[in-house]
Amino acid sequence: MNPVALITGASRGIGRGIAMELATLGHDVVINYAGNEAAARATAGECVAQGKSKAHSIRAEICQADISMGGDRSKLVQFTKKTFSRLDLLVNNAGVAPAVRADILEAEEESFDRLININVKGPYFLTQLAARWMIEQRQTAQTNYHPKIVTISSVSAYAPSTNRGDYCMAKAALSMLTPLYAARLAEHGINVYEIRPGIIATDMTGPVKEKYDKRIAEGLTPIKRWGTPEDVAKAVSAIAQDLLPFSTGEVINVDGGFHVQRL
Repeated sequence: MNPVALITGASRGIGRGIAMELATLGHDVVINYAGNEAAARATAGECVAQGKSKAHSIRAEICQADISMGGDRSKLVQFTKKTFSRLDLLVNNAGVAPAVRADILEAEEESFDRLININVKGPYFLTQLAARWMIEQRQTAQTNYHPKIVTISSVSAYAPSTNRGDYCMAKAALSMLTPLYAARLAEHGINVYEIRPGIIATDMTGPVKEKYDKRIAEGLTPIKRWGTPEDVAKAVSAIAQDLLPFSTGEVINVDGGFHVQRL
């Protein structure tokens, strides 16, 4: 039986890259999407093809759910239970940027509430549901079962952008999810990790490409290139393969060295 991964926001961008990487490892994948069904179906097809390229027969199923909504979070977990009867890896990837960037002296509550609901409340309570099920599986597993939880955050958790304070606040709050659940779930054999991407080439960063092309060339990051979804996916791959068995609550920076302070 293949291990099963549930990846939120997996139809495009980083989530798509993660789903495809896990397929190459032989994972069945649940591809969650909020609205773009066509992109989700395309990603599912690509995952199956990726699996075949590595001689893995895997399944990739899609499930629409808005993780900011409690009913949708429950639907997503129930879909995974009904479809695969197990969950080995939860990847909290879904997230949104502000619809409009606004200076923090002018920003309004509507955008703040939207980002907190999707980027913080959604993964916090989805992790709760997944963790409860993982504990149940640990208690009944007849073979080795080492479930894991990964949350994709951002360097914006600590690097302020005053024209998108709501995004930074949400990512800073999201970063506390990992130590909280790592401390709570260690006794159940469930390891929890945060992956903190830097400047990654996705649809979300498309509008600021010119700005960051210039800043990267000027030395914003020691590794002078944009990151890719595949870079983030490789970090998830290491966790999925249980290559960090004595680590939990860990932050893995995938940022080209942005976090390294230099004189």
